[in-house]
Amino acid sequence: MIKLLHVEDDADIREIAQMALDLSGEFEVVQCSSGEEALAQVESYTPDVVLLDMMMPGMTGRQTLEKMREEPALAKVPAIFMTARAQHTEIEELLQIGAADVISKPFDPMTLPDQIKQAMQKTL
Repeated sequence: MIKLLHVEDDADIREIAQMALDLSGEFEVVQCSSGEEALAQVESYTPDVVLLDMMMPGMTGRQTLEKMREEPALAKVPAIFMTARAQHTEIEELLQIGAADVISKPFDPMTLPDQIKQAMQKTL
């Protein structure tokens, strides 16, 4: 099972992603509604991959990833961003700071598990 930490402030998107990942049968999903909650979660849970919303109240996905990267156990964990503002420049910027991939919203729930696995392969 692939341990995935999903950080998303929108409850509907969390639910859709959870259903899509559960259907694949390959993911153990822990969900958080904020960057702050995610940082508290990773104190006791080390994911294999992190799926981060870009725009959230409080800490953005980028700020959350920067804080996670300060922890040695999380320094190399692949991070995938989900964003509705997937401009080419923003995608390039996220890839430069270490994102494995960027998934545009709205996303296709049927292809989400494969997109995550493909992004993880890029980091090997």
